[in-house]
Amino acid sequence: MLHKDLLKIPEPIPIDSTDERWKWVKNRLGAIDGTYINVRVSSTDKPRYRNRKGEIAQNILAACSPDEQFIYVLAGWEGSAADSRVLRDAISRPNGLKVSIGNCQYYLFDAGYTNGEGFLAPYRGQRNHLNDWRDGHRPTTAEEYFNMKHSSARNVIEMCFGQLKARWAILRSPSFYPIGIQTQIVLACFLLHNHIKKTMLVDPLGDDIHSSGSQPNVEFSKSITEIETSDVWTSFREHLAHSMYSEWESSHCG
Repeated sequence: MLHKDLLKIPEPIPIDSTDERWKWVKNRLGAIDGTYINVRVSSTDKPRYRNRKGEIAQNILAACSPDEQFIYVLAGWEGSAADSRVLRDAISRPNGLKVSIGNCQYYLFDAGYTNGEGFLAPYRGQRNHLNDWRDGHRPTTAEEYFNMKHSSARNVIEMCFGQLKARWAILRSPSFYPIGIQTQIVLACFLLHNHIKKTMLVDPLGDDIHSSGSQPNVEFSKSITEIETSDVWTSFREHLAHSMYSEWESSHCG
């Protein structure tokens, strides 16, 4: 009942943004990723909830805004479910994650997903984590530079997950409630995170680093319901990568 009040309504990065972190991802709505929350289930259900790390967990999909508020949350999927499968479910739901077709707005996510309209992924086979460019390492190609800037902008979702689990101890270890209640607890913690972000002038954690899901009621034109590679979206990423790299090289040489 509180989703429409507490989930963040997505707002694209404005065209005139000069912020170094966001200016190359104009029209970006937010960042998407999955995280595992450990749960207790019956012995017969454990194989379905066992993730690739061997933990018994839910696979939670979330989208967040640049100001570290959650836009969308889908809880309840078993830990064995692939991230791409959970995302397909999210965008196919009537009250799911919405991105309008043809308006060049998009979310950022990692290389485990498909690069397609409405969802911008980094280049595969290239360095794509912030740690790859620490200790003096520098990108040497347009693809690497794109991945570096993409990772910097996408890192906001990791910060949100870190704050969420640091704030709510019940998310750091499995509870003894039935799985349906455990799912509701997860959703409540996400919503309370947003409430804190909206009402507290200073967040003390701000600098630290059954399926259910919904997005606030927002009017959309026809929305994307599947993610497919396309020449148009591949060209969009290619043009963006080379524009970013060219400007960086010019300023660096200067």
